[in-house]
Amino acid sequence: MAEISRPRRGSLAYSPRKRAKSQVPKYKSWPVYEGEPALQGFAGYKVGMTHLVMVDDHANSPTEGKEIMVPVTILEIPAIKTVAIRAYTKDTYGPRAYAEANGKEAEENIQKIREGIEAGKVIEIFALMQTTPEVLTGVPKKTGELMEVRIAGGSMEARLDFALELYDRETTIEDVLKIGQYIDVTAITTGKGTQGPVKRWGIQTRKGKHSRGGKKRHIGNLGPWTPHHVRWTVPQIGQMGYQQRTEYNKRILKISEDATEINPDGGFLHYGLVRSNFVAIKGSVPGPVKRLVRIRPAIRQGEHVERVPAIQYISTASKQG
Repeated sequence: MAEISRPRRGSLAYSPRKRAKSQVPKYKSWPVYEGEPALQGFAGYKVGMTHLVMVDDHANSPTEGKEIMVPVTILEIPAIKTVAIRAYTKDTYGPRAYAEANGKEAEENIQKIREGIEAGKVIEIFALMQTTPEVLTGVPKKTGELMEVRIAGGSMEARLDFALELYDRETTIEDVLKIGQYIDVTAITTGKGTQGPVKRWGIQTRKGKHSRGGKKRHIGNLGPWTPHHVRWTVPQIGQMGYQQRTEYNKRILKISEDATEINPDGGFLHYGLVRSNFVAIKGSVPGPVKRLVRIRPAIRQGEHVERVPAIQYISTASKQG
């Protein structure tokens, strides 16, 4: 009799699949940048999806030069305010906060950061930024989310001076990203609570006599006699969703202040009308509607070439069904 084998179901790359600690995603790595000092990230709120018609500008594509229909995700992105400047140093345990300039002690800590730069202790400078959801209609929040955004490029002194220019001021999406640029998007996915192994890992339901006793959606066994413990690779019941995920090399197709260009009749489902700056990103984005989505320049862009897309039409048909 032939031996039956097949690849395992469900990727183990994201284990352990537990709930995210915060709804604000965190970046542990940033793209290499060698220009003038600049912010390396922004954030917005997921609105919904629509589609547009554009000229296919990908070289060697079967439809190159022709009009194609492209699904896009809309993010509403109001201005973000810089509320603090944070410097990091490094010791035997890794990076740690060196000083933070905000509030009444801002001048003192700015001087401390300058001294740390001269002494070679400061390795990174971040802007602590806060979103402004109070200007939105679709997101029921009164206070914004705080997040660290790296300042890259130039010397440490130049980065600090750039951060001081941003301090206590608002920054718009146009100051950080541009149309046609490739980005990475990060968000906390839709939470689905506790789910069984069939839905969580994609295993098959048990057949015939193997499912007697009402155990149709269970795994066959928990593993061999040796080793004498249940291995972590065994698909089991547990948390599904509400985990941080990053999608790489998404393309910005449109950035605009005129929300009438994309607002459908009756507004977006479960969100309403867009009333501030928005960005249209090619394809899907993790998370449900109204979820905070963080953006950074593509960390591994590879051979992707930045081009300004030629958009012919944007659908504003009703999304109410």
